[in-house]
Amino acid sequence: MTNAKFPFPAAGTRLGRPAALLLLAALAGCAPSKGPGVINDPYEAQNRANHETNVALDSHLIRPASQVYGKILPPPVRAGVSNFAGNLSLPGYVMNDLLQAKIADAGQNTLRFAFNTIFGIGGIFDPAGALGVHAKRNDFGETLAVWGVREGAYLEVVALGPTTERDLAGTVVDTIVDPVNALLPKAVRGYPTVFSLSSALNSRYKYNDMVNSILHDSADSYAQERLIYLEKRHYDLGEPAPAAVDPYEDPYAN
Repeated sequence: MTNAKFPFPAAGTRLGRPAALLLLAALAGCAPSKGPGVINDPYEAQNRANHETNVALDSHLIRPASQVYGKILPPPVRAGVSNFAGNLSLPGYVMNDLLQAKIADAGQNTLRFAFNTIFGIGGIFDPAGALGVHAKRNDFGETLAVWGVREGAYLEVVALGPTTERDLAGTVVDTIVDPVNALLPKAVRGYPTVFSLSSALNSRYKYNDMVNSILHDSADSYAQERLIYLEKRHYDLGEPAPAAVDPYEDPYAN
């Protein structure tokens, strides 16, 4: 494992617009790719330490909170909260669709947002989905990929989880340049975050067994989570998937 310095601040650090621009500039010096299909993890030692922190957070905070959330609120209420949070994400998808010149996706996401906002009571219900108008997920990390920015190294960030240098920069930009927050009065700008966190708790409750099998029942939960994240992300972006790694194999053996 390398002793290379972890390239970004820990999760929870407040970042302003200048910091976001510095993150984007830093992408030009991202750890170079090792080639198609090869996992690029030069910060594995720090990543594994952060992973252990995330597993502990899940054990002692997130999993118990999700169980309380899932058992107290009935399914229709939880579905409504998740629908509302998903509806608030759509303007950000549209912004990235336009930055990538995906006009059809931008139109579909705009139509879904307008239809569910008007006829779904702000997005609590999903009449657009019933008509086959589903969300086309997008983010600034994907925008950077389309613009030709390298993925950089794999990272695991405390409280955020698995990501890459490119995707972490994209997450920062998506958070700062959020069209919904830009339009909301300052007094209520924190509400979308509350709904997003509630939706995340619902997902943790809904997929409890699967998450437990990865984080708490795996022989090497770090390697498994890393592979799952990269395979899914590369599939979504149409990039080569990483090679499977045996958790018991010594990567430094000759």
